[in-house]
Amino acid sequence: MPRSQQRGAVDPARKVAFEVLKAVRVDDAYTNLVLPALLREHRLSGRDAAFATELASGTIRWQGTYDAILAACIDRPLRKVESKVLDALRLGTHQLLAMRVPTHAAISTTVDLVRFRVSSGAAGFANAVLRKVSAQDLAAWVAQVGTDRATAFSHPAWVVDELRAALGRDDELDALLAADNEPPKVTLVARPGRSTRDELPGEPTAFSPYGVVLAGGDPGQLPAVVQGRAGVQDEGSQLVAIAAAGAPVDGVDARWLDLCAGPGGKAALLAALAAERGAGLVASERQQHRALLVQRALRRAAGVTGIVTADGTTPPYRPGTFDRVLVDAPCTGLGALRRRPEARWRRRPADLVELTTLQRKLVDAALDLVRPGGIVLYATCSPVLGETSGVVTAVLEGRDDVVLEDVGRVLPDVPDAAGPLPGTMQLWPHRHGTDAMFLALLRRQ
Repeated sequence: MPRSQQRGAVDPARKVAFEVLKAVRVDDAYTNLVLPALLREHRLSGRDAAFATELASGTIRWQGTYDAILAACIDRPLRKVESKVLDALRLGTHQLLAMRVPTHAAISTTVDLVRFRVSSGAAGFANAVLRKVSAQDLAAWVAQVGTDRATAFSHPAWVVDELRAALGRDDELDALLAADNEPPKVTLVARPGRSTRDELPGEPTAFSPYGVVLAGGDPGQLPAVVQGRAGVQDEGSQLVAIAAAGAPVDGVDARWLDLCAGPGGKAALLAALAAERGAGLVASERQQHRALLVQRALRRAAGVTGIVTADGTTPPYRPGTFDRVLVDAPCTGLGALRRRPEARWRRRPADLVELTTLQRKLVDAALDLVRPGGIVLYATCSPVLGETSGVVTAVLEGRDDVVLEDVGRVLPDVPDAAGPLPGTMQLWPHRHGTDAMFLALLRRQ
């Protein structure tokens, strides 16, 4: 049989999922960025696109658990299994244990994938392993191999420890870890002055007045999204922009800055809110490719006075230039594991040192840029204490011209969201259905 015909024997949805795993492993790609491009390339939509999405994202989320199960079914260390074969075995395991795929279909399609992408010998090996996996359901396997939370909930042990410390209690930890493994719902934001949420299909979000939870379908096909009047944005991120815009300032309120604006979602909402008040937003981003994403997100948006490519730690603005500044700082992303499943396997404890140093520098720079009486909102999509209370405490200890104010007064309708420092806010997937966003409101004196 010609090779081209052999390749065609693997259905496109599984082929896309396999290519996603390879891109994440080899190219350090992000699932939520590489997947849409592959879906377009293979012209998948509807149920096929949904199947490929769940297969790829779910496999990466549950990789830790699946590797423990596969290790129990293979007579040699997993590190000695060829990477492409291991990717396929993980995909097959997810189909067997977590998707409504018949056992024979899950095994045979995975074996075909290995045969056409690796070799016939590897296909025989995959067949034998997956038959062992299919002997029990997921609950039985977890009872056998998941003797600790890290394995049972597919999180690295150090991440489990950091999340436990951030929660400050053990009784909710299982619920949080389980929420991290749930596929996130698609949430849309109507950018005020350009769209209303009545225009968007879906149920209104619980806390943001601009959001809806999409019931189904491709958000990229909605006219408001195509035209940039609305966008896809987690409700937690919407609340960050709302808080940054809603905190009271003393005196003039005309000059706003998003210091770390890429990829542009919060900047787009901020710009819309600024335009409603006659204010202007400068969107600043250090990385050129992310600055281009900001430009795309802010296309045709009112309220934008500039899009700048600049390092936020050494910004090209005069001190005291702005009335309010948002610092949505680069972080570990451990609060967004639902939508960034690979982050749990990619991050290391050593990353915290570099990131917290950068975060402190960014907040310090923002406080220099805001005038007395103005505010800085510091936000991260991580609940890790080193990146939240640790950064804020270090900044406050190093300055005598800053006070920490109660961000809960700006977002009074969000319950059960007390942060690790008085006045700060911590959102949680298992409590609020959002990413685990942290917010701290700082006022320059």
